[in-house]
Amino acid sequence: MPPKRTRRSSPAAAGLSAGDRLKRAKLAGNSTYSAWGWVGTEVSDASEITQDHRLATCGFSKNGPHPLCLNKYAAKPTSSEAEETEKPTQRVPVKGELEDDVIVISDDETPSCDAKSCKGNPFCLNHLGQEKWENEDKAREAFLKVQDLGENPLFHSRDHTLPVGLKNLGATCYANAFLQVWYQDLPFRDGVYKCQPSHDKEHAFEESPIFQLQVTFAAMQEGTQSAFNPIKLVESLHLSTTEQQDAQEFSKLFMAHLDSEFQKQSNPALKSLIADQFQGKQAYGTVCENCGHRSERESDFLEIEVNIQNNSTLEDRIAAMLQPEVLTGDNKYRCPQCDSLQDAKRYTELRQLPPVLHFSLLRFVYDLASMERKKSKHAISFPTSIDMDQFMGSADARKSHKRKHSRSGGNKYELRGVLLHKGPSAYHGHYEAQIFDVQNQAWYQFNDEQVTKIKSLGGKKGSQDVTPPEGEKLKQGGNARKKRRVETDSDIEILAPPPQSQSNSKSSSPEIASHVSSKDAYMLIYSRVGGNSTPTSTANGHAEHSGATNGHRVQSADEPTPAPMPPPRAAEAVKALNAAHKKACEDHAEKDAEAQTRFSDIRRKVRDIYQTWNLSSRDEPSVVASRQALESWITRHLRTRAAVPSDPAELSEKAAGKAKATDDGTSPFSIGNAVHQISLAEIVCNHGLLNPEKVQDMKVIREVAYHRILSEDSCELAPKLTQADVCDACVKDMFIERLYQIEHPRQVARFDEISLIADDEPGYWISKPWVKDWRLAKPKMHTIGQPDPPPDTPEYQRHVLCEHGGLSTNTTSRRRISEEGYLLLRHLFPSWEAVPTSTELCAVCEALVHISKEDKREIRRQAEEEKAKLKHMHDNALTGSTALLEDVPCAILPAHFVRMWRHWLLRPGEAPRPDGIDNSQFVCEHGELCIDPNCANDLDSSVAIVKRSDWDILENLYPGGPLIAVENRGGTLEHDLPVCDECRRRRSSTFDITDITIRILGPKDPIPTADSYSEESFQDRPRPLHQSSLLTYGSRKAGGLRQSTRIRQVKALGKRRRVTVTKDMSVKDLKILVSEECDIPTISQRLFYRGQELEGSAATIESLGIMSNDIVDLREESEDVTLLSDTDVEYAASGRKEGLGFGGTLLAGRHDSSESLDTNAPSILIAPDSKACSACTFENVVSALACSMCDTPFACNTY
Repeated sequence: MPPKRTRRSSPAAAGLSAGDRLKRAKLAGNSTYSAWGWVGTEVSDASEITQDHRLATCGFSKNGPHPLCLNKYAAKPTSSEAEETEKPTQRVPVKGELEDDVIVISDDETPSCDAKSCKGNPFCLNHLGQEKWENEDKAREAFLKVQDLGENPLFHSRDHTLPVGLKNLGATCYANAFLQVWYQDLPFRDGVYKCQPSHDKEHAFEESPIFQLQVTFAAMQEGTQSAFNPIKLVESLHLSTTEQQDAQEFSKLFMAHLDSEFQKQSNPALKSLIADQFQGKQAYGTVCENCGHRSERESDFLEIEVNIQNNSTLEDRIAAMLQPEVLTGDNKYRCPQCDSLQDAKRYTELRQLPPVLHFSLLRFVYDLASMERKKSKHAISFPTSIDMDQFMGSADARKSHKRKHSRSGGNKYELRGVLLHKGPSAYHGHYEAQIFDVQNQAWYQFNDEQVTKIKSLGGKKGSQDVTPPEGEKLKQGGNARKKRRVETDSDIEILAPPPQSQSNSKSSSPEIASHVSSKDAYMLIYSRVGGNSTPTSTANGHAEHSGATNGHRVQSADEPTPAPMPPPRAAEAVKALNAAHKKACEDHAEKDAEAQTRFSDIRRKVRDIYQTWNLSSRDEPSVVASRQALESWITRHLRTRAAVPSDPAELSEKAAGKAKATDDGTSPFSIGNAVHQISLAEIVCNHGLLNPEKVQDMKVIREVAYHRILSEDSCELAPKLTQADVCDACVKDMFIERLYQIEHPRQVARFDEISLIADDEPGYWISKPWVKDWRLAKPKMHTIGQPDPPPDTPEYQRHVLCEHGGLSTNTTSRRRISEEGYLLLRHLFPSWEAVPTSTELCAVCEALVHISKEDKREIRRQAEEEKAKLKHMHDNALTGSTALLEDVPCAILPAHFVRMWRHWLLRPGEAPRPDGIDNSQFVCEHGELCIDPNCANDLDSSVAIVKRSDWDILENLYPGGPLIAVENRGGTLEHDLPVCDECRRRRSSTFDITDITIRILGPKDPIPTADSYSEESFQDRPRPLHQSSLLTYGSRKAGGLRQSTRIRQVKALGKRRRVTVTKDMSVKDLKILVSEECDIPTISQRLFYRGQELEGSAATIESLGIMSNDIVDLREESEDVTLLSDTDVEYAASGRKEGLGFGGTLLAGRHDSSESLDTNAPSILIAPDSKACSACTFENVVSALACSMCDTPFACNTY
């Protein structure tokens, strides 16, 4: 059954439906609807163009297609006017006429206005940026932004619910973090406040660090700004604001400086403040296993250094630090009682702890592979409260404490601060701090100027507390430390729920402490619970502890501790800062009020102008401006700050006078800089009139509005142009071009109809590329305003006529056209002289074509003859094979000549034949060789060796020379010309990038010396003579190759690696490159060049004289035991150059310029306060048993 056919849809109705409106401008036959519709119809010559035609080109014609759009921003009419406007007009039907049969042709319908449809309408002024002024709030914000009021200092006023931050002066975040920690320590702050100046240095005290620290603390306590600038404190310490330092080192040095200042005070409590508040005692001892002799010494500490292991706890690391070390084997202890080396145990004990306990987490480690410091990203968890009694005393006492589960003996500590180091590198990063504020009883995140309250340690800023819901308890068994992750910028997470109160020691489960885990924690600060860490100021100036009961009220743990009062001079300095801040706020408020008044006045004037600048009729006096100029005028007060005139009334009078003078046609006078001028260059042509090509950017405004812009807003739209100022010259040029676009397709169509011709018909020759281009709708040959070039233009005439003036033999570039086509083109191009098809070909060109074919056959025959004569050179010159050159006279020639010659043999008709042989590149200016034929390094890819017989043949075929004769005798190439060592070295060292060979020496190979070094001969080189890159046989790069004689030869010479280097590469960079290629750590590498060891890390390849294709010997050394000893022998390290640290600052012992040194004083031997690690050169404290950076142990000391 045939498929059913679908029913065709009914055709759409043509024309308009009944009741639709038809625009009269769209009626058929209306030529004024298009701006250029009169071209080719009404006007066919430029002399016939009238003023109406010129107006039509810019859309100014009275019958033009552009409507007068209503002003969307005009003031809204009153309610009565709106009702009159909205009344519909009633139409009375004619007798016998039905309502549905009427088609209304209307001219008064409201046109649609949007940015797209009105883009080219010069009478639409609605989309020029007026909306920026309509929203008053946004307009005010934009206006005030450009008034250069400066930043509102009120924004930097202190929020009294937050502590004060510290400004980062460039790279001082390490100091800011510690200053925040010390500020929260009330006894320390109180001690700083009570420090008095020396009587003999009253004026110098104002510039001392201790006074600037007082001012800093006072500003953090009493200041009215959100952040304080500690620039004077930094300057008093002579710190560099552009170099980041280690926070731990800063803490130690600054504490030492403060301790020296406190020692000068008369108050006994201040003399020992640092020791009483931060200093603890520990003991180092050694016990002989044979006789039990004990050697022990005590030392003070300000912080406990803890090594980090991944996913470990602080308690575990403290316990690991206190584990005794067994000294045995090579590390036996020399017992003074046994008078011999004996096995022993070395131990560390904590004897006394301070009220404020600092734990320094050794986050930075030393990498022996790169010989640089690196940051450890291992996570460590630490408790919010810790009982340190379990770590006090001897090992037996610690075990006893754990067995008895005894209560705390006064060494219970709570977490009060965490210092964080953010960043992957040990050489740069950012320090922040999370500190518990004792005044507000809350945790805060301190990031220099930014201080944010955090609801729980490790929580997000403003995040919810992680305390579990009521009723949830920790399990005593199993996974009691179940992680509850809280994502932060510091990689911190809560491992157990925090206690109900940080300050309340009466917890339901005091023995179970919550833990916090972090990968950025750098230092931990703990404060003793119930200790003397929260003093109060008394009348006699001494600190009184909150736990005292001698006549004073006992302070509740929930009450904030009152802060100590700053000294008078520091308080005065802060008071002056607060007054300056208050004055700045008042001045800014006054300027802001003036700007607000100015904004209201300008907004009123601008809105009043653009609400009334639309034309009501086309005959109304008007001025033509560019769209860009009007947009610039509307937004100029929102983009740039306008100058405020000294006398607005006088300025307005001058601007009005200028407008009047312009209306009269006279030359306007200059007002100077008072009037802002906006150029109309976007719509003005080169003749100074309206450019019809820029009609899309033209806008017509009322002349009254133009004068108001000039007089009221002091802004001139220059030059002043009207609708009648359309440029006649530009209109004529565009008319000619548009007429060409109309007539050219007609001429092409006519040419296509009559130009075809049969083969036997007479015609004319014409350039085929010219016809192809001319037939395009937009010919490439056409230049606007210029006639098309004729077919006999030299560019196209060569396609028809040859250089001899005859008909060209190349028939692919010309074609035949009929006589009718010729007459059509001759009418368009009267000067064209065509060539008839009956013209004979050029006899000279035909003869040359015949000769060219004979020449190609001769060149091929010559190439075949040379290949036959020089077959050995063709087959072996570039292969590197020297088996056939034993005891055979040879010669050296450039390898580039051989390559070019072989290429010519392949394509003798296309590739050029070599001009000659140039061996001058191998001969220096002294007439000697600048290469050594017996040095494999010199025989690179630019040298080829051929038989002497082949050279003799080449001399007869090619010019050139000189002859460089060599002969292989017993593995040595003998040559007549001597080698110039100076020029040879200069030639080999002139490079930007090259390859060198790393020769890896075996364990039994002797260390290279200058006497034992010898260059390899060309036959020992484990690669072809002319191969540009080295193939390492038998290595991981040449798997699966057959074992040959050459491979066995390479094995005998040792392993090799080919690396690419530059002349600016340092020895350190070379070692890193070798470590990546050979998997040998840099610390285990010893590099030798010509028997000399490369010791300087900063020396470059160029400075060492290493040449292209040279050999560097590598010897792998095992770890040297001497590097682990504490001897006076220094070993150079090739790691990253460490900075000067605090060298040159006041913290490093810099003397003041005012202090003079007594040169006559007797010399005193001062004990060193640090010792350097022999392995990594890091400066350690004298009491350190192992290097803090690379963990290298120091030599044993006998106690």
